[in-house]
Amino acid sequence: MYPSTATALLAFFLAAPAMAQQASDVVVPEPETQVTQDFAGISDAAASALAAKRDGRPTDAEDWMVAAAHPLAVDAGARVLREGGSAADAMVAVQAVLGLVEPQSSGLGGGAFLVWYDAATGEITTLDARETAPLAADPRYFQDAEGEPLEFMTAVASGRSVGTPGTPRLMEEAHRRWGRSNWRGLFDAAIAHAEEGFSVSTRLSESVAAAAESLATFPAAAEYFLPDGAPLAAGATLVNPDYAATLRRIAADGTAAFYTGEIAADIVAATRTDTHPGLLSVTDLARYAVIERPAVCYEYRSAEVCGMGPPSSGAVAIAQILGMLETFDLGGMGPRDVEARRLIGDATRLAFADRGRYLADSDFVPVPVQGLIDRSYLAERAELLRGDDALPEVSAGAPEWDHAFLWGDDLRDERPGTSHISIVDADGNVLSMTTTIEGAFGSRIFVRGLLLNNELTDFSFRTHANGWPIANRVEPGKRPRSSMSPTIVLRDGAPVLAIGSPGGATIIGFTAQAIIAHLDWGMDVQEAVSMPHLVNSFGTYQIEAGTWAEDLTEPLSGLGFQTNVTAMTSGLHAISLGEGLRGGADPRREGIALGE
Repeated sequence: MYPSTATALLAFFLAAPAMAQQASDVVVPEPETQVTQDFAGISDAAASALAAKRDGRPTDAEDWMVAAAHPLAVDAGARVLREGGSAADAMVAVQAVLGLVEPQSSGLGGGAFLVWYDAATGEITTLDARETAPLAADPRYFQDAEGEPLEFMTAVASGRSVGTPGTPRLMEEAHRRWGRSNWRGLFDAAIAHAEEGFSVSTRLSESVAAAAESLATFPAAAEYFLPDGAPLAAGATLVNPDYAATLRRIAADGTAAFYTGEIAADIVAATRTDTHPGLLSVTDLARYAVIERPAVCYEYRSAEVCGMGPPSSGAVAIAQILGMLETFDLGGMGPRDVEARRLIGDATRLAFADRGRYLADSDFVPVPVQGLIDRSYLAERAELLRGDDALPEVSAGAPEWDHAFLWGDDLRDERPGTSHISIVDADGNVLSMTTTIEGAFGSRIFVRGLLLNNELTDFSFRTHANGWPIANRVEPGKRPRSSMSPTIVLRDGAPVLAIGSPGGATIIGFTAQAIIAHLDWGMDVQEAVSMPHLVNSFGTYQIEAGTWAEDLTEPLSGLGFQTNVTAMTSGLHAISLGEGLRGGADPRREGIALGE
C-alpha cells in the first residue's frame, strides 16, 4: 500500500463534496463516474494532485510538471523529471505505464502526434507517428464484394482495422532527439507494475464492461479483460507478464525488437482473424518511420497557436475556428453567453466542412493548408457568422489553391479512445502529445500483452462522393486523417500553454474551447479543462449533461440549432507557463497534473 499521508489525502479526495463554482463563474462538472478506485502505490504528491483536482484547483510548480491520464503514469514521468530527465524521457515512461493501466485508450499498438518546443532554439517541431495502411490495401479495403461499405463495428473488431503501429518508434525518436536519461531505465516503472500488479481503476472496469461483448469474441482479449467470463472488477490486482516481457525486449534492444523478429511476426499473425482478416505484413512493420512535418501555427489574440498538420486535421481546424472568431469580442460575451456559443458552434461547423473535403495525408493528396488558414479566406468565412441565427447549412469553402482537382466530402467521425500528455521539464522544453489506439480497446486484438489499434477505420469507407474521389480514402501506406490536436501556444516566442485531449472528432472542439477559455475568458488551466462542453462538429450541438451548459439548450434551439444533451468524456491535460507552472487535469477522467 502507499504511504499513510497519501492514504489520508486520497480519503479526503474521495469524500469531498461536488465540485464548487469557480471564481470565474464557471461551474465545474461532475466527473463522468465518481472516482472511487484505489490507486494503490501512488505517491503522496500524486494523492495531493488528486485532491487539488477534486477541489477544482490547478497544481502549481516552479521547475517541471507532467499532466497525463493516470496517477501511476504521472508518477513514473515525475520520477524521471525529478532525476533530471527531459520532457521526452518522461513521455517514454508515461506512455509505457499508460499502455498498461489505461490500455483501452493508448499504447504500443497505436499511434500518436507529438509537438515539441525546444527551449535552447525556440523552435517548434512536430512528429507524425500515425499508423499506416498495409501496402497490400486498396481504396476498397472497407467494402464488401458488392462495393458497399462494411458495417462500422464489423470493420472495427477485425484484423482489417489494424494499421502499422507508430507509438514505439515515436518514443524512440523523441528520446534520440531530446532525451538524456538511460533508455532502459525509462521502462522500469511500467515493467514493475506489469509484473507486480496494479489496481484496476473504476474507469477501466466500466470500460471493459461496456465493451465486453466484442472483447469476448477474441480469445486473448477475453482471457485478460474478462477473467472467468466476467469483466475486470474495480480494485482487483491485475498483472500482465506478457507486456513486461515486451517492454524488456524494447528496453534492451530498442524498438527494432518490436518492428522486426518474433514480436512483429506475432502482431501480423494476430491480425489474420477469421472475420475480415487484415493485410498487415512484417514488411509494413519493418519499414515504418516517424515523419517530421511542418507545424501549423496561427496568430490569435497576440498568441501563436501551434499544432500538428496533416494527416491531423486538428491544428488546421483549430486555426480556422479561432481565425473566424477573432473579430468577435468573445471576452466581452463570456462562456455562458448564447451569442458566444452560436459563433463558436457555427465556426466549428464551417471548419469541419472544410476538414471533410480537404484534409488527409498530404504525402498522398495535395492539401491547401495555407489557403485554409489564410486570414482573408477566414475573414470571408467569418462573414457567414454575422447573422442572428444558426446557419441553416454549411458547406466547404474555396480556399486559395494552386490545384485544380476537386474532392468529395467525407464526414466520417472518430471514436473517443485516446489519451493526452503534457510535460514541461526543468530546462523549459515543452511536450504536447496525443496518443491513441482509436476507439476504446481498438481492434480488440490482444497480443504480446497489448491491444492493437483500429485506426484504419478513420479512413473513408467510400472511395467517391458525388462523382469526386475522397481525399481520405484508403491507399497503400497512407495515414488516415485524425482529429488529434496536441497544441502549444506561444506569446512573444515563449510557450504559455501546452494542451490537448482525447475525444474522437470532438477533440477539436474540446481543445479550441479550452484555448478560448484561457485566452479570452481568463480562466486558469484547471477551470479551462473543467468547463462544461458545448461542441458542434456536424450540425447537432452536443451539450454536456448535468451542468450549467444545459441552461443554453433552449436558447440555442431557439436560434435554430439541433441540440443533444449528452455525456461528453474529454480528457484534457494542460500546463500553463508564466511565473511558474500551473497544471490542470480533466475531472471527467482519472488523470492528474503533478510538478515541483
